[in-house]
Amino acid sequence: MIILKKLYKKVIWLAILLIVIVLVFFFIKKASVFSSRIKHTETIELSPAEIQAIREIGEWEFLSLPTEELVDTIRKGFFMDDRLVRIYYGTLRLGIDLKQTSADWIKTQGDTVIVKLPPIILLEKNFINEAETKAFYESGVWSESAKQTLYYKAYNSMKRRCMTEENKKIAETNAIVQVSALFRSFGFKEIIVSFPK
Repeated sequence: MIILKKLYKKVIWLAILLIVIVLVFFFIKKASVFSSRIKHTETIELSPAEIQAIREIGEWEFLSLPTEELVDTIRKGFFMDDRLVRIYYGTLRLGIDLKQTSADWIKTQGDTVIVKLPPIILLEKNFINEAETKAFYESGVWSESAKQTLYYKAYNSMKRRCMTEENKKIAETNAIVQVSALFRSFGFKEIIVSFPK
């Protein structure tokens, strides 16, 4: 009876050991199956849907230029001259319209992406904030046409002062920084951004 109990204990221990060996073997086999399915590649691909999503950002601002302009006009009179002086305020926003990109504006080569951006433009044509426009001085009666002429004089002067090559270069530099950050988030290591000459 004692021998049978000892034999019984040995069989149980042997069965437990066998189960442990089978389980260890099973988990090692499973781990090797999983590890053999992992593939490492240096190529980063952007799907057409991702490229379209970037393009649908639309207008992307890279430089904001608040400005003001004092303009005046004088109308000669028989006894006295009439004068109109107004101050116009506005903000010119320089950036790009991604809807103007060409079909091949993004090219990938391994971990490098080459991005061809459209030119820097004035994003909003109506940049004068007419709610903030102030009549600085007004003598006489002025027609809407005369006030509109003054508006266009201020508009052209503000645009000429802000849409300089220097400001466009600043906007391009800001664009390179922001676009590079976007594509770095996709995993690209080298980002080459260019603008049309």
